[in-house]
Amino acid sequence: MPLVKVSLLKGKSKEEKVALLDAIHAALKGAFKIPENDRNQRIFEFEPENFEIPEGKTSNYTLIEMDVFPGRSIEAKRKLYQIIVQNLQKLDIQTSDVFIVLNEPQLDNWGVRGGIPASEIDLGFKIDV
Repeated sequence: MPLVKVSLLKGKSKEEKVALLDAIHAALKGAFKIPENDRNQRIFEFEPENFEIPEGKTSNYTLIEMDVFPGRSIEAKRKLYQIIVQNLQKLDIQTSDVFIVLNEPQLDNWGVRGGIPASEIDLGFKIDV
């Protein structure tokens, strides 16, 4: 149940935003083996004065933050990063303009399915990939 937050400059079309979220979801399915319908993604768009772009980056700078269940291997994380970058490159977002951060709160810190700690339920999929 990754929670995906994408921050970028305002100005992309609806189609571009859909393609961006689809590209990230495809990477999560490929690397973390999440179910097809496990989508919880948000785009945050900013005016230029409210989104500082690091030196050397372009106006396509894309910051992707994900809260994910802990347990994925470093190999799965590497695969996720690489697939995201490759998928976004197809959308004309250069690899140097992609910054990804994973946060892994413990399962006790996720209230799911009516407020039950995720550590107390069968998630229905493996997280130790």
